[in-house]
Amino acid sequence: MAKCAVCGKGAHFGQKVSHSHRRSNKMWKSNIKSVRVATESGSKKMYVCTKCLRSGAVERA
Repeated sequence: MAKCAVCGKGAHFGQKVSHSHRRSNKMWKSNIKSVRVATESGSKKMYVCTKCLRSGAVERA
């Protein structure tokens, strides 16, 4: 599973609880996109979450 290169956000794990209170494992996946980012040495392809893209923490190439 990919992680955000800026903030390190990845998948979260927990338990899904039904109406009768039976529990099973659940995974929440972060909204991570593969984008081309401008760096000092040129452009580079990175995995970045959409929260970092919207906040302007990353400059797209």
